[in-house]
Amino acid sequence: MSEPDRTENLDVAIIGGGIIGICVAAFLAEAGRDVTVFDRTGICEETSSGNAAAFAFSDVLPLAQKGMMRNLPKWLADPLGPLAIPPTYLPRLAPWLWRFWRAGAPEKYDTALSAQAGMMKLAEAEWLALMERSATRSMLHEDGSLELYESEPEFQASLSGWAARDRFGIGYRHVEGQELTDLQPGLSPRFIKGTFVPGWKTVDDPKLLGKALWAYAETKGAKFEQANIASVAANDAEAVLELANGTRKRVRHLVIAAGAWSHLLARNLHDNIPLETERGYNTTLPKGAFDVKRQLIFSGHGFVITPLAEALRVGGAVELGGIERAPNYARAKALLAKAKQFLPGLNSEGGREWMGYRPSLPDSLPVIGKAPNARCVTYAFGHGHLGLTQAAATGRLVRDLLLGQASAVDLTPFSPSRF
Repeated sequence: MSEPDRTENLDVAIIGGGIIGICVAAFLAEAGRDVTVFDRTGICEETSSGNAAAFAFSDVLPLAQKGMMRNLPKWLADPLGPLAIPPTYLPRLAPWLWRFWRAGAPEKYDTALSAQAGMMKLAEAEWLALMERSATRSMLHEDGSLELYESEPEFQASLSGWAARDRFGIGYRHVEGQELTDLQPGLSPRFIKGTFVPGWKTVDDPKLLGKALWAYAETKGAKFEQANIASVAANDAEAVLELANGTRKRVRHLVIAAGAWSHLLARNLHDNIPLETERGYNTTLPKGAFDVKRQLIFSGHGFVITPLAEALRVGGAVELGGIERAPNYARAKALLAKAKQFLPGLNSEGGREWMGYRPSLPDSLPVIGKAPNARCVTYAFGHGHLGLTQAAATGRLVRDLLLGQASAVDLTPFSPSRF
């Protein structure tokens, strides 16, 4: 007797239940498409659950042009500093670092900056609209951010980046003295100046927001299936998903939004996307740990402190170490120790440590577009540390691609073929 056919036909499948996949699902379900999201753990249970909770709409500078190359030797000298690369991982990382270095070339600056600024403008508009439609606007906080500097040279080095933001109408003001103290009481006197960005926004809790948005998508018909995707095959007409449990899904439209694992699926389609993983660490403290008024950004140390609805989150930094290496929570402890120096009254007890995988491409722009070898597949990954910020814009762009509508931004800089 022949084996029973275990193939199911689907309209739209999304691989990835993080904030990108959630927003794509919401936009497509609103448009009347039959959407199923696949994820190995659940909705908003992995990297999207523990990020810094910011809508960083003013963060338009590509990483390669934000002083990272200038600070690289100093940072790498400290194994628990803002950037770490495990020595045994360096040979594997070298091609990505080469592309990252080239992405910082002056002739690439304007293209990357303009693309990111356009994406951020769309992201802000789409997020505010989506939050209104999904009744999640109450989870948004519009307190701005405060970036802090320990010396006059550090402040002066930041000015070219702020001037670049002037071109796109991004509001900010430099502060010092009493105004700095008023914006964040209890700050260590080692910080002599700051930059306040009034348009910066945060959310109550990224995990709670993601789950609330998914609940909204479900009201529009979106469905979820917990599954490991073993492999993907596709042509221009359809995609076939092979699940680890042996079942098969035949899909009219497939969206790959699996974060740091997306490039592995893209390889099934003969697309080599140079994605690496920024492993970020944080510690979430009880709410009363310190009265932080708004997100504090310690750019010289590569981390932030964010007030959540019921907690305080200290985290950031970058460890370029792939997806297989065990977490090094000494990095989270080092960030917390610095936070206690910078906020002398901080109660650092009772924290919960966490690590997440930020999917990063060398030019700091995500991949959003049709797979070159399979037009029924759309890529939506590689947002780095801006996944939450750009999720609603990505949802809008993917929806328009699948529906054959005009794109709200030029997708050329985000093309999967650009590498």
